[in-house]
Amino acid sequence: MEPNSAPLIGIGLAVVSAAALSIGNLLQARGVRSMEADAARGVDGSKVIELVRNHAWVLGGLMLIVAIVLQMGSLSFAPLIIVQPIGVAALVFTVLLTTIAAKRAPTVQVVRAIATCVLGVAAFVTVAALVSTQHSITDVQLIAVLVVLVSVLAATGLVLVVGRNRPTPPVFWVLLGGVFSAFVATLGKTVILRVQAALASREISFDVTNLLTIGCLIGIGVAGALSIYFVQRAHASNRPEVVVAGLTVVDPAVAVVLGITILGEASSAPAWAIVAFVVAGAVSIGGVFALSRAEAGRVAAPG
Repeated sequence: MEPNSAPLIGIGLAVVSAAALSIGNLLQARGVRSMEADAARGVDGSKVIELVRNHAWVLGGLMLIVAIVLQMGSLSFAPLIIVQPIGVAALVFTVLLTTIAAKRAPTVQVVRAIATCVLGVAAFVTVAALVSTQHSITDVQLIAVLVVLVSVLAATGLVLVVGRNRPTPPVFWVLLGGVFSAFVATLGKTVILRVQAALASREISFDVTNLLTIGCLIGIGVAGALSIYFVQRAHASNRPEVVVAGLTVVDPAVAVVLGITILGEASSAPAWAIVAFVVAGAVSIGGVFALSRAEAGRVAAPG
């Protein structure tokens, strides 16, 4: 049985999720910066304890949980490659909120970088809405996603070990946070589709299929924990706009690649659509790097 799809509901939930994601990241950035300031003043204490005691950081964490719940809800109504990229709306919300808080307009470079991200994602979502389809997830597809996750975990560990004595570019933590967040969304989508299929057929049994679903839940836990860790590292060395850009552009870029190549959500897409996906994705990711450079330049500039 093919899962039902209600794209408009999924898109609406994704937009609300983006707003919650924006607020949550801004609050957590404030908490992390506060902790770093305490450390610079010589205030002793565990970093974890300091964060938990920080009301802004805790409230931000709660907002991120709300964002995740809403995003999972959106994935239950529409294909991954439609709703996941809509998270880029969080980048717009973040820039508006930080502009209001700082009472200072963003630079032309920042606006241009954000426009690049948004236009790239908008083009991607438009094409995806025209050609995407939802399919039930097979055991082979699920195993493939888990294998890719294990491979990414191994590659990440290797890169961190090899580069432990070298300076780490701040945007690196942003990229890692986005990559592992993408696996949370992709694995969450597989679990949602499997639960929907089980409820529709009224056949729930303890077999290999359900063991694989449990494996997905474990994968969500591992990827989610790593995403949270890398996002906190990202907040310590990047402006909130850059962190949100990574989560809302890198995350969907990776998730969409998995959705197309493994979950088959664009299995009926014509060749021109695949080319459009590649171009739009490249434009969006280029916008993230441009935003990182623009924000770094703004911080370095006097005044």
